[in-house]
Amino acid sequence: MRLVYLALAVWGAIHPMVWFVAYMRETGTGLSGLIDAWYVNASTTGLTWDLTIAAIALTVWIIAETVQRKAWAALIAIPATFCIGVSCGLPLYLFLRSRP
Repeated sequence: MRLVYLALAVWGAIHPMVWFVAYMRETGTGLSGLIDAWYVNASTTGLTWDLTIAAIALTVWIIAETVQRKAWAALIAIPATFCIGVSCGLPLYLFLRSRP
């Protein structure tokens, strides 16, 4: 399972980023334009909030388990979640958590 989690983390880092970079190149607006696009209509705003709430829940879980297990390296999944996305942060945390 560890390799599946790692593969999902890599896929979750690369695949969405390809689309984000393509959008920024297409529009020429950079990161601010990308963030503006997240709120262009009710559907994208809802999805943005859905992912934000999931990221916060994942962060709370990571912190709680990291303190309990004293596996401090797992905290790297928090910046991965907020800088890349839940699609990278969650499988990365599961990969780190499943270490023997």
